[in-house]
Amino acid sequence: MDKVVHFEVPFDDGERATTFYREAFGWRLDSMPQFQYTMVGTTATDEQGRPTEPGAINGGMLHRQGPITAPVITVGVDDIDDALARIEKLGGKVAIGKQPVGEMGFSAYFHDTEGNLIGLWQNG
Repeated sequence: MDKVVHFEVPFDDGERATTFYREAFGWRLDSMPQFQYTMVGTTATDEQGRPTEPGAINGGMLHRQGPITAPVITVGVDDIDDALARIEKLGGKVAIGKQPVGEMGFSAYFHDTEGNLIGLWQNG
C-alpha cells in the first residue's frame, strides 16, 4: 500500500504565504532557492529528515504555476515509471512526467480520473 508522504501548497506571494503559515500554525519554513521551493516542517524529523511521529508528514510550498494551482498531496511509490503506467491504464493522465529532484529522488504529477492533481515521489 502506497501512502501519502508529502503535501504542497502553492502561493502567489511567497513572503506573505510563509508568514501566514508560520504564524498561524507554527510551521518551520526553510527556503531552498536552488529549487525555487520552501520546505515546510509540521512535525519533528530524524537525521534523514523523515517525520519521527507515525503518520505525520511534512510538505512544501512553491509558486502557483502550470498545473499546480491548488494544494497537492504526494504519494510515495517504489517506482514512478511503473506507477505512471498503472495510472494511465486506469484512466489517469500524466501532468508532469518524472523529474529528478537533486540527489534526493524523483517527482511526477498526474490528474486522477476526477481531474485532481496528485503528486508522486520516489526516493533516490
